[in-house]
Amino acid sequence: MDDIEEIRKRKLMELQRRYLEQKKAEEEAVRREMELEAQLDAIMRKILTPEARERLGRVKLVKPELARQVELVLVQLYQAGRIVEPIDDRKLRDILAQIDARTRREYRIRW
Repeated sequence: MDDIEEIRKRKLMELQRRYLEQKKAEEEAVRREMELEAQLDAIMRKILTPEARERLGRVKLVKPELARQVELVLVQLYQAGRIVEPIDDRKLRDILAQIDARTRREYRIRW
C-alpha cells in the first residue's frame, strides 16, 4: 500500500509542478503582450495627432484587424524615419482607405 501512496504523491506533485509552470508561462505571455501594447501606444502618441488617435480608436472598435495593420505600418514607417511630422486625421483617413482597399475581399453571388 505504501508504494501506491508514494506513486500517487509523486504523480500529484508532478501535476502541480506542470500546472505552475504553465500558469507562469501564460502570465509571462500576458505581461509581454501588455508591454508591447504600451510601447505601441507610446509610438502612436508620438506620431498621431489627438484627432487621428481618436479616429484610430473608433476604427479599432469596428475593425480591429484593420486598425492593427495600420498601427504596424505606421510603426514601421516611424522606425524607418519616414514619418517626420505628426499624422493628422485627414492623412490617417487616407492611410485607412488605402489599407482597407488592399485587404477588402470582393464577394460574388451566383444565381
